[in-house]
Amino acid sequence: MMTEKIIRAVAGTLILTSIVLSLTVSLKWLWLGGFVGFNLLQSSFTGFCPLEYFLKKGK
Repeated sequence: MMTEKIIRAVAGTLILTSIVLSLTVSLKWLWLGGFVGFNLLQSSFTGFCPLEYFLKKGK
C-alpha cells in the first residue's frame, strides 16, 4: 500500500515538474510528462510498473 502512494507521489511530482519546466525553460520538457503518462497507462494494462520494481528490489 505504501508503494502505491510513493508511485503516485513520484508520478505527480514528475508531471508537475514537466509542466513548470516546459513553461519556463523549453517545451521539450513535455516529453517527460508524456513518458510518465505512457508508463502509467501501460502499467494499468500490463500490471508492470518500473518504479514499483525498483522500490521492491531496494528492500
